[in-house]
Amino acid sequence: MEQGKNMVKNKNIWYVGLLSFFGGISQDIFSPILPVYLTSVLGFDKTVVGIAEGIVTASANFFAIVAGFLSDKFKKQKPIIFLGYFLSMLGRVLLVFFTSIGSVIGLRLLDGSGKGIKEPPKDVLIAGSSERNVRGKSFGIATMLDTLGSVAGPLILFFLLWIFQNSNALYHKILFFSAIPLVITLLLVFRLREIPKTQITKTEIITAKGKLPANFYIFITIVIIFTLGNSSDAFLILRAKNLGITLLEIPLVIALFNFVYALAAVPFGSLSDKIGRIPTLIIGWFAYALVYLGFAVSTHAILIWALYGFYGIYYAISQGVSKALLADIVNPDHRGRAFGIYGMAVGLTTLPASFFAGLLWDKFGAQVPFYFGAIMAGVAVISLLIFSKKIVKA
Repeated sequence: MEQGKNMVKNKNIWYVGLLSFFGGISQDIFSPILPVYLTSVLGFDKTVVGIAEGIVTASANFFAIVAGFLSDKFKKQKPIIFLGYFLSMLGRVLLVFFTSIGSVIGLRLLDGSGKGIKEPPKDVLIAGSSERNVRGKSFGIATMLDTLGSVAGPLILFFLLWIFQNSNALYHKILFFSAIPLVITLLLVFRLREIPKTQITKTEIITAKGKLPANFYIFITIVIIFTLGNSSDAFLILRAKNLGITLLEIPLVIALFNFVYALAAVPFGSLSDKIGRIPTLIIGWFAYALVYLGFAVSTHAILIWALYGFYGIYYAISQGVSKALLADIVNPDHRGRAFGIYGMAVGLTTLPASFFAGLLWDKFGAQVPFYFGAIMAGVAVISLLIFSKKIVKA
């Protein structure tokens, strides 16, 4: 009987990963062309792109806290995940029909809301489907599948750009095509299994009466510091284009990034199980600082390929390890709330981060937002070193 339960749990990790796989395909068909579409076709300036992309992340993480509370309250994840993918699908397809600044921002809000709604219940399923001593690896597996989708997505985008390169409706066709993988995710949701209420054991770090612990909020504060310099990746794409990367090359560069990301996700997740979450996370944030410094000082397009590859190391570490750390220090019955608060904190900080990145670019030049990002990452690493013992205490 126990073996059967473990099989369900293991399948859940893989099904959540497959959801992310097809969601990643859609995202990475869609996102590389969006900033170019907004600036080159619709004529928006960089500040508008920053606002739009900041709203996506902010809305994603604001609605994440709502989804997290609902996940904890009703102990049901599948309906919330379904709703999230459905809203994202609508937000992308309707961009074909609405092109004003207000409507584009509204649709990016809808897409971001869907993204935020689906993330906490997915994380709850992963955390509840794995023991603590392999939780980093479990999040790494889900991250790997997510990222493999983001390897396939840019490659598919490359072929779509090649096939439709002479079409007047190039961007519209790609926007429609990006919705197809999301239809598959809606069908995959029905393969998930809800996890029964987790029985709290002595191996879990919990607090009295299930309240979120103080070390959770210390970690969130440091994440906010880091995120102030972590603007939308749309600026990396624009910087790459600024240095000579062509539109046709952009999906290939992103595919390289995601390939490194996918390869590194499980090893670094497993590393966090062995040496600890915080030391592994410090490695990731330090890698981020080096990448952003590289984007600031680079003068040749060839360097962008190497920087995007190294950027995959940061993502491989930060995405899964941060969530594994949260799952370690929070009562299992309140993980949805914790993931939601974490997401909201990141999202609300990303809005001003992306706005100021666009403003710094427009006013002072392309290098300045990347210098700023590297500096804030360095401050966050130092803060994490100072408070590491308080964060990991039982």
